[in-house]
Amino acid sequence: MSILLEISEALQKGNAKAVSEKTKEALNQGLEPYAVLTEGLIAGMGIIGVKFKNDEIYVPEVMMAAKAMYSGLDILKPRLAEEGVKPIGKVVLGTVKGDLHDIGKNLVGMMMIGAGLEVIDLGKNVSAEKFVNAVVEHKPAIVALSALLTTTMPEQKNVIEALKEAGLRESVKVMIGGAPVTETYANEIGADAYTPDAASAAQKAKEFIAS
Repeated sequence: MSILLEISEALQKGNAKAVSEKTKEALNQGLEPYAVLTEGLIAGMGIIGVKFKNDEIYVPEVMMAAKAMYSGLDILKPRLAEEGVKPIGKVVLGTVKGDLHDIGKNLVGMMMIGAGLEVIDLGKNVSAEKFVNAVVEHKPAIVALSALLTTTMPEQKNVIEALKEAGLRESVKVMIGGAPVTETYANEIGADAYTPDAASAAQKAKEFIAS
């Protein structure tokens, strides 16, 4: 079995210690950091995403896999930076104002990082103004808005309106999600995409970056 496959499989098992050790081993063998990232960590997280989407695994397993992924990323990041390897794109992510839920948002962030994206996570209870400021500062390709309550869903629309007022709406794709959110609602408020789960969100983000 190749070292990259070993990294992928250790990640899928949520074995952070093994991922860390195997990542170091791969680099010591002279493998390119980018290959370790894409064919080891991202490949493993991709399989986790598919299994999660198909209800073969659940939130705890995804959290364990993500922790393992971060243990490898911590080793790779300095080497990737040295070689000038950049993420495929940038996403500003947050749960909207008035909403304190963040498990779904965190899962989306993990899956997006696992897909090779840089994620600027603004946290929960994030105002429209803060989203706008983050777009100005970080210049992302995508803004991803989470709302887990019917009472906070209108805040997703408020963020889109704030982006319009700031003249930034055309520069970003807006993705929305959360338990009460629907495709119909996304169309009504002028979002670019609605995704029902974290794996779909990561896949859609990759499609937006590639288009």
